[in-house]
Amino acid sequence: MSGKQFFIDRYAQLGWGFKETKLKQSIRINQTNFRGKNLPERLLDRGVELEKVPFLPAGFWVNKSRVSVGATAEYLLGYYSIQEAAAQIPVTLFTALSGKTVLDASAAPGGKTVQLADTMRNTGTITALDSNKKRLAAIANHLERCHISNAAVYNLDARQATRLNQTFDRILLDAPCSGNFASDKEWFDRRTIVDIERNARLQKEILTAASSCLAPQGEIVYSTCSLEPEEDELNVDWAIKNLGLKTQEVHCPGLNGVTEVFGRKLDPSIANCKRIWPGETQGFFVCTLKKRNAQ
Repeated sequence: MSGKQFFIDRYAQLGWGFKETKLKQSIRINQTNFRGKNLPERLLDRGVELEKVPFLPAGFWVNKSRVSVGATAEYLLGYYSIQEAAAQIPVTLFTALSGKTVLDASAAPGGKTVQLADTMRNTGTITALDSNKKRLAAIANHLERCHISNAAVYNLDARQATRLNQTFDRILLDAPCSGNFASDKEWFDRRTIVDIERNARLQKEILTAASSCLAPQGEIVYSTCSLEPEEDELNVDWAIKNLGLKTQEVHCPGLNGVTEVFGRKLDPSIANCKRIWPGETQGFFVCTLKKRNAQ
């Protein structure tokens, strides 16, 4: 089962009418590095016109640019990161980060790791994992460029996170996923339901490991850039029923998580999740999870 119409019909059943999208480029100011200075004004002098993203504390749309935003002196100095707007949302959902022990379970290419460190003002500790050794250099370079001093990077599959023998106050699980058509124009030709189901199984394994590493009062932010319920609401429903987790209400753009998927009724608390359909941003799914007995 595959093809563009197959997926469009699925989206209709989930309550969204398909439309072609054109994403807007966005950046995030690294406020620790550029505190007290006016970066939008400085970049405007270089021909880069920014517009504040209303739902992000440090996110800006790039409306016009006479130069590559990845080649300015300000970028090379770590004053900002190029980061898709919806991808900036998950880190903002944690209730507190300063001084915490944080696990970034799938860190490559490092954008959210930098965002975590920036939000923490380089306090506490971040353990960043990635299973692909070739991607570690990219993460390390990103951290070095942005002057991150509280993160350690490990070549470790997130499914083996318990090997760290540590619990974490906060866990960012931006899970490896199937992606979506908004950021990959050939997506409909590449993906089948078999891919979706395989990724969903992988995500369950990572969720299982993450829940085992979670401190008693800790938080997991689970996110994907997939639109497929197998990787989103159905996985969260499974985690509620099998891992002793519960959802928390989150405040960000998007529609409430779908509580009935293709005729299957899910835990009502799935409505606490947010499903962001593609528009100015790519599609995204986010939720916050805590242990069921946590206050």
